Amino acid sequence: MSFSAARRALAVTAGAAALTLGLAVPALAHVTINPGSAEQGGFTKVAFRVPNERDDASTSKVEVTFPTDHPLAFVSVKPVPGWKVEVTEGELPKPVTTEYGELTEAVTKVTWSGGKIEPGQFQEFEVSMGRLPADTDRLVFPATQTYSSGEVVAWDDEPKADGSEPEHPAPVLRLTPAAAGSDGHGGHPASPGAHATPSVAPAAVAAGAPAGSSDGTARLLGGAGLAAGLAGLAAGLLGLRRGSRTAPAAGPDAKRP
Repeated sequence: MSFSAARRALAVTAGAAALTLGLAVPALAHVTINPGSAEQGGFTKVAFRVPNERDDASTSKVEVTFPTDHPLAFVSVKPVPGWKVEVTEGELPKPVTTEYGELTEAVTKVTWSGGKIEPGQFQEFEVSMGRLPADTDRLVFPATQTYSSGEVVAWDDEPKADGSEPEHPAPVLRLTPAAAGSDGHGGHPASPGAHATPSVAPAAVAAGAPAGSSDGTARLLGGAGLAAGLAGLAAGLLGLRRGSRTAPAAGPDAKRP
């Protein structure tokens, strides 16, 4: 094969690869949940990552639907500068028994609006939630993405049984069995209710120190410091007395002031 023919063949191959990659990119740029997995029975913080797939419009609204067959008793959202967030609660199709009692209402949707995701950019919307159910291996969060042009894209296709990706996949959080001895990576909230965030222990308690240990430690250190100060004072006085004893006496020729 001549050199020019080889160059033409290489150019055709590169062009075909670029075309294939270009067609594959839009399929990858869908709404996702990150991280994609969490432990059953615990609390977790996730981010719904929303990329802008259009080059002539910005994303102006994002809606995420929460499951009602496995409702979450505690949901809180992190503010996003420039965006307004609305948390919608609704009555469940049927009551669900949880460790906190019977749950008849829960968060059904979270909507972010008023901001902009420009072409070529993405935005992450963070949510803290729990406790995650222990009787299922996944939670599906259908989402809709609204553009400034008025176009609305629904990301609500559930995973296919054969493992292939649907055209508009919904964000899916995979749930894995809790590790032995795990507490779910979070504490029990103070009381049941939507938008509650698991309580955070004070620094001294979180560090594992007994309630009175800090006061006892302070007294011990204070006593040690006082003893060291008295020892230093005694050494200084002793040195002063020794210095006065060894100082030469004034002779008769010494000048009087």
